[in-house]
Amino acid sequence: MPNAYQLMSTEELDALIAQLEEKTDEIRARKLSLDMARGKPSAEQTALSRPMLDLLTSDTPLVDGNGIVDNYGTPDGLPSARRLAAEILGVEAENVIVNGSSSLNLMHDLVANGFVHGIAGQKPWYQQGQVKFLCPSPGYDRHFAVSASFGIENIPVPMGADGPDMDVVRELVEGDPQVKGIWCVPKYANPTGITYSDEVVRAFAALKPAAPDFRIFWDNAYVVHAFGEQDDELLNIFAALEEAGNDNLVYEFGSTAKVTFPSSGIAFVTASPADMAEIRAAFAVERVSSEKFSQLAHVLFLRDLAGVQEQMAKHAAIVAPRFELVERKLTDGLGELGIADWTHPHGGYFVSFEGPEGSAKAIVSLMKELGVVMTGAGATWPYGNDPRDTNIRIAPTYPSLEDLSSALDVFVVVVKLVAARLERASR
Repeated sequence: MPNAYQLMSTEELDALIAQLEEKTDEIRARKLSLDMARGKPSAEQTALSRPMLDLLTSDTPLVDGNGIVDNYGTPDGLPSARRLAAEILGVEAENVIVNGSSSLNLMHDLVANGFVHGIAGQKPWYQQGQVKFLCPSPGYDRHFAVSASFGIENIPVPMGADGPDMDVVRELVEGDPQVKGIWCVPKYANPTGITYSDEVVRAFAALKPAAPDFRIFWDNAYVVHAFGEQDDELLNIFAALEEAGNDNLVYEFGSTAKVTFPSSGIAFVTASPADMAEIRAAFAVERVSSEKFSQLAHVLFLRDLAGVQEQMAKHAAIVAPRFELVERKLTDGLGELGIADWTHPHGGYFVSFEGPEGSAKAIVSLMKELGVVMTGAGATWPYGNDPRDTNIRIAPTYPSLEDLSSALDVFVVVVKLVAARLERASR
């Protein structure tokens, strides 16, 4: 079906381009300086966790069950922190390690372990020739950067409304022993905001990899991050594995990075008992024990899953209006033109925007020229190579509502102008 610009005469299109260029000149004269580049919590959100800073004092007992907080030991993390992480992920606490503040660090460590030492008794990946990771795209650029940093070949996999294209995943995983991993953000995916369907989760759990050292990197970063009345339900991957009679296939990660303080939360990983034994052995070489003061503070502050949900309801009250503003501005400005599509998430931190083919780089470049910084075009694909140059990640959480409104107004004008120029150039 033709879009509104395709239905215009050339004269009408030229007049529209002139009008939009005049608007961009007006915007340029305002010398804006707005940042919509990364999915960061706003200052209003991080302020929610300031009371946690008052919970540890010189009088606080530095014990946690059989865990000692102020000395070496307890390498898997404090018992109470492991229970909290297990509640968040819906797994058993004995299969959880809480360590550090960054789940991305844990992912990097486990890719490094596979690359240098090997997994499940197999040769290290570096001795196996060119190994590969699957990258559902659009996806999370920092995931792709981890595997690329080891010289692993990143292979894009199409993303649909219910998750990765499992026909493609199954063919590659079950047919190619060089495929060693896949990156997944299964709930409120970065950047599309979709949640994997039960069918997709079960398809993952039923995989029969050609490589015994293949692992699914299940980054459940947004498991508690709903911002509306509706919270998507994600099937528990380990329940699906049990149902499929499968095992030793998934590393699942989580953190409180966007529950409390980014870079100062607690991070955790879980897997099958056999995989956890290997992970413990790998971690034992590089760390004597985890940093436990932050773990203790988090448990005192969040307490349990109900406390986490209470905290996230406060985040939702701040975040939801920003996503509502994105939806309203895009619908009002672009909805009837037929030149773009975008996602409508119930949680997470992003909206995934699809413009006309060949538009994303031009849109992001012109936005920067007009004083609005966005995530680089192509960042949501391996090696920054969006084959159709259409996808833009919108990150609405960090700016104030006023700044976000201004940035979105600019975005609408720029999308219209770039789309109109593309249509004019095609004639």
